[in-house]
Amino acid sequence: MNPTLSKLTSAIVSFRDARDWKQFHNSKDLALALSIEAAELNELFLWKSHDNADRKRLAEELADVLLYAFLLAHENGLDVEKIMRAKLKANSKKYPVKKSKGIARKYTEL
Repeated sequence: MNPTLSKLTSAIVSFRDARDWKQFHNSKDLALALSIEAAELNELFLWKSHDNADRKRLAEELADVLLYAFLLAHENGLDVEKIMRAKLKANSKKYPVKKSKGIARKYTEL
């Protein structure tokens, strides 16, 4: 794992462990928490133009989403950098630049 991501994950896990919250952090509950935080992130944009969200709250909610994502990866022994690079590689095949540049369609519609 990337040393920076590894240190960040360690800091997140240390924060959690100091509070004895690991007992609540099974994969199901982490996935639910991530989804709930993502909904709170979405709420910042509800009934507003895309650039009218409060940036401070945006940073806070995005951080919550990322914290739960990193914990979920950690609890399942997944290397965040590795899985993200693998997903980018897979998506580059699904969405080749020649077919997808400037187009917002699913790969099955290209």
